[in-house]
Amino acid sequence: MTPGARVQSAIEILDLILAAAREGGAAADTLLARWFAGHRFAGSKDRRAIREHVYAAIRLCGEVPATGRAAMLAVAATDPTVAAGFDGSPYGPAPIGGDEVAATPGVAPAWLVDALTASGMDAAAQAALLERAPLDIRINRLRGDEPAIEGAMPIHGLPDALRLPPDTAVERLPAFEAGAIEVQDAGSQFVALACAAKPGERVVDLCAGAGGKTLALAAAMANDGVILATDTDRARLQRLSPRAERAGVTIAETRLLNPGREAEVLEDWRDAADLVLVDAPCSGTGTWRRNPEARWRLTPDRLARLTATQARLLDLAATLVRPGGRLVHVVCSLLDAEGRDQADAFLARHPGWRVVPLDLPAGAPHGLGIRLDPAHHGTDGFFVAMMTRP
Repeated sequence: MTPGARVQSAIEILDLILAAAREGGAAADTLLARWFAGHRFAGSKDRRAIREHVYAAIRLCGEVPATGRAAMLAVAATDPTVAAGFDGSPYGPAPIGGDEVAATPGVAPAWLVDALTASGMDAAAQAALLERAPLDIRINRLRGDEPAIEGAMPIHGLPDALRLPPDTAVERLPAFEAGAIEVQDAGSQFVALACAAKPGERVVDLCAGAGGKTLALAAAMANDGVILATDTDRARLQRLSPRAERAGVTIAETRLLNPGREAEVLEDWRDAADLVLVDAPCSGTGTWRRNPEARWRLTPDRLARLTATQARLLDLAATLVRPGGRLVHVVCSLLDAEGRDQADAFLARHPGWRVVPLDLPAGAPHGLGIRLDPAHHGTDGFFVAMMTRP
């Protein structure tokens, strides 16, 4: 492919990503994979270049671009190589017109920048949200000692965590096939550490998704006890069983929940759990390094719906915790509306509950909990707080 054809391809893919952001469609990586599957003539170098163009545009544009071309024009303003691709060639984009308006560079839409600033995230911390994410893995001690992996570096404070070179094909490693390692960001591993799960406990992972934290909790419990992993997303929850089998986890059982009627299905766990982890649906502002187009999907209305769901799930979780048991509130968000404010509101709604101070080897105190962020801790962004029932 010519340089111009690569730029034009990026424009077409960006248009698909923008449409998906408006309509709640597939993620950027999924759309890229679909586009490449339908354009087999694109070689490996072409695919790499197109992907780099697409993500350069996504990371650069704060406000939602009007079109994919506007997004690539913003990249062209900073990259002469991309600008040269607007050459009007048969498979390339038309030359740049003098009156064309490029998309606006920035960290995020203005309302989100204001919300992050109000949540104590300065300009440098916000900019770090769009840097490239590292590749972290968790050593699964249920499958033996630490495997030898070329280029792996330890992560301070996490004895079971390693950081790998970014291009490592993890799923091809013998250790992955053997279940000895799992891909998991260091921040997520710190959150699992905060839960302080112990052998023999009864645990509920209320919003388990595909089960990454379920598997980490099972390892911390030495595969002794019971973990109930629940979710309302059948497709995601079904991914846990094969992952658990590969990891040697036998104490995790799954249960599909009906949205809005979760309490009925969980009646047998009322007042019974030593620990309930609520990793609730959230804005994902702490994961923009991995999903930068997510900031184009978020709106004030969607944020309000998410915070309402989080509060409802925390109240549900409170009914499952035994007297003296623990509830852990986690969001991969750096917005106080989803983190600090939720913890404050929960304690206001539940007299007698109290916060449990967390002593983690990473993170900074923030309200009643601890916050991790890319700029200061090299992890995805998280807020975590622990409360205990009287």
